[in-house]
Parts: sequence; structure tokens; C-alpha cells
Amino acid sequence: MTSEARTAVPGTRFPLTPNQLFLCGFDQGDEQGPFGPRYAIVHACRLAGPLDVAALRAALDDVVVRHSALRTLVVRGEDPHQLVLPPAPVRLRVHDLTAVPVEGRDRRAEELVLEVETGDYRSDEVPLLHAVLGRFDDADAVLVLVAHHAAADEWSMQLVLRDVLAGHAARVAEGAAAPAESVAQYTDYALWEQERAATPAAARSREYWAETLRDAVITTLPTDHPRSAGLPKTTAWQRFALSEDLTAAVHATAAETRSSPFMVLLAGWAAFLHRRTGADDVVVNTFTSGRAQAAFHETVGSFFNFVPLRIDLAGCGTFREAVGRVRRTCLDAYRHDVPFVEIFAAAPTLMNGNDDGHALCAFQVYRSPLPADGTAGPLVHREIRRRLLPQSSGGDIPDGAMWHLDVEYSGAMTGCLGFNTNLFDAGAMTLLTAEFQQALKSTVGAPDTRLDQI
Repeated sequence: MTSEARTAVPGTRFPLTPNQLFLCGFDQGDEQGPFGPRYAIVHACRLAGPLDVAALRAALDDVVVRHSALRTLVVRGEDPHQLVLPPAPVRLRVHDLTAVPVEGRDRRAEELVLEVETGDYRSDEVPLLHAVLGRFDDADAVLVLVAHHAAADEWSMQLVLRDVLAGHAARVAEGAAAPAESVAQYTDYALWEQERAATPAAARSREYWAETLRDAVITTLPTDHPRSAGLPKTTAWQRFALSEDLTAAVHATAAETRSSPFMVLLAGWAAFLHRRTGADDVVVNTFTSGRAQAAFHETVGSFFNFVPLRIDLAGCGTFREAVGRVRRTCLDAYRHDVPFVEIFAAAPTLMNGNDDGHALCAFQVYRSPLPADGTAGPLVHREIRRRLLPQSSGGDIPDGAMWHLDVEYSGAMTGCLGFNTNLFDAGAMTLLTAEFQQALKSTVGAPDTRLDQI
């Protein structure tokens, strides 16, 4: 890749990235799945200070110019490719929330995020970024940004919010957009990935996965309803907060074992699956950021990478030992991180457990790569990350269920379990959430507990 980012010229076709190819694997050509109108990602913040709506609209449009992924279509079919289109204005809806009392604003802000998340956002209409502004008064507002997941991931949404707020500040101060440094585009990443796939290092990584995942099958959950029943599908979300004691135990165990909070929590989930299924060979599907290359840290796009981690718990004595095994598994996987489409080609048995009566349950822990709160010109912004209200219908998961645990900058942790309602009953998922939290208390909270006593 050259020092100057290659320009995504409107009308130019580019190859799909490996992540886009992965999403195409779930595509059934209808309104369900990764190109349907519910496969969206939201990011929100509270804004304190004087807000200029005209400057905000202009800043949103500036971001679409700056990040071409927000105006790029994924063309599927016989000749799949990306197609970059010219910039177009972002749709901004403004809600008058002045009737909400001060003591009810935090809850109303969270409710607005849920309302935005349950909307329809087409993947074939640009820009793929939308915005909703709720105004409590002249100095208190909530801004919700939503993008189709085919165009952005969680890291990207933080970049977009940062750039929108910086653009608002510049337009308020200068009356025009501030000159912005060029950044690598998602189409640059697509071309880079083509080059990377042909390198000896990539070949060695594919060999690693072929050996590590030989005959491996991702551990699945039995569903309450078979897919063949053809029940209507939505994705529901249950949310919870981990207690202060449990959160402290996660951080303490991570420090003692030279691990990350993700590794400790993943060990808790692996131990839970071990107890639930009786299997020593546990394969958990999780995600990496897909941004190992620093050149793409400022790039908006759908980078996240699906990674199956095979955890051997045979003969494992204590939970502390399980954390050590998970740590080694993760570090090896990170050193050989390649797109899932390449991993699956090297390990074709992985999805064999995803049959009519079973479904995948992904596991991810997210910690923001950027500061959560700050000041941008006249505005003080605070991200809305601690969301605890449940949803009967929200952002889509293509197939199955997913844990998402969020590590806040303060160290506090919240979590949610999303699940397809055509496969799982809400009551069963409520029980699963409670059982998993209890399992964490008996493992993370007591790391020297024997696994056979959990």
C-alpha cells in the first residue's frame, strides 16, 4: 500500500473484502440476514452545550465524503463487487423532547436509541449512515447514529461520531469544513487483502488453522424450535450489568494470569459450555477487530472477523488453569489471524453442528479503542454505552445467538444476549442469562474452583 491512500473514485468497482464475502455466505437474497434492513449498528451520545443543527447536518455530509464505505454498495450475485457512489446528504431526523422532565431524560435517551435501532435501513440505498437527534432543551440533546452493518462495525461508528463532532465544531467556528487529513478507504483494504492472501505468511496461517481445527465442530446450543418450522424471525435482546464484585474479580483474575478481561470471560463461557454439554473439546466462535494493520485504524468499514477458538479442557483442573489454556489459544490465534473465509476453507467441518435443531452462539467482549467522552468545540459529549432496557426486536443477528459484553472505560461491565426468536424462546434465554452469570460467579469469582465442581 502506498503512503497516499488510494482514492475511491465514484463509479469504480472494487473486489469484496473477506468480511463481505463472509456476510454473503449468510445471504438468502431476501429481507433477512446480513443485507436486510435490520442488520444495522447504532452508536449514541448525550450532548451538552449549544448545538447548531445546520452545522450538524453539514458535518454528517462531510463524513460521508470522507469515508467512502458509507456510500458503497455491495453488489451480490454472479459478479459480486463493491461499487462506490457519489456522496449524498445524510438523513437527519430531529425529535422534540422538551416535554421530558429532567429526571426522565436518561431513560428517554436510551429509549430513543432502541427506537432508532428497530428501524429499517436498506443496504442498497446510500448513504448507509442515518442520524436522529433528540433535543431536551437548547443545551441538552441525544445524538444517535446508525449505519448498515455491511458498511461499518463498532470501531467505525466511534470514528464516525468523532468526525461528526469535530466537523460540527469546525463549522460552528469557521463556517466551513476544516481540511481533513486523508485516510485509507475500505476499498484500499479490499485491495490490500488480495495482496496479503498471496503471501507466504498467509499460507502459513492457513496451515495453522487447518491443523488446529482438524475435525473441529463449533459448539452449538440446542434450539427451542427447529429452523424447518419456518417461524417468523426477529432478533430480541436481553441486557444486564455485571455486579461490582464480579467485575472486580474479572480484572483481578486477568491481572494475576497476565490475560485480558476477554480471555477470562471467554474461559467462563467455555467452562459453562463444558458443564452444559460434557465436552472437553469446546470450540467458541468469537470476533477480532480485523484491524491488525495500523494503516486501517482510521478507516470506516466492516472489518470484524469471525474467529473459531478451539479450547482443550481435557484434564483441566481449576478455572485458573482454564484461563491459562484460553490465553494460549487466543495468543496463537491472534498471531495467525486471517479472514474466516480462509479459515473455513481450511477447516470445512466447523459448521457441521449448526443443524436444524442447533444454532451457533457467538461470544464477544468489546472495549472501545477511542476515548468515550470528551469535548468538541462548544459541545461536551458522553457516549451512551450502559444500556439495560430489553428489546423484543432490535438489530439483527443473521443466524443463532450472540453474547456481547462491554468493558467501559471505568472498568464496569454490561452485557447482552441477542437471539433469533424463530429459534429460541425468550424464557429460555432469560434462564440462560441467569445461569451464565451464576457460572461466572463460581468461576471468575473463585478461580481455584475445580471445573468438575462448577
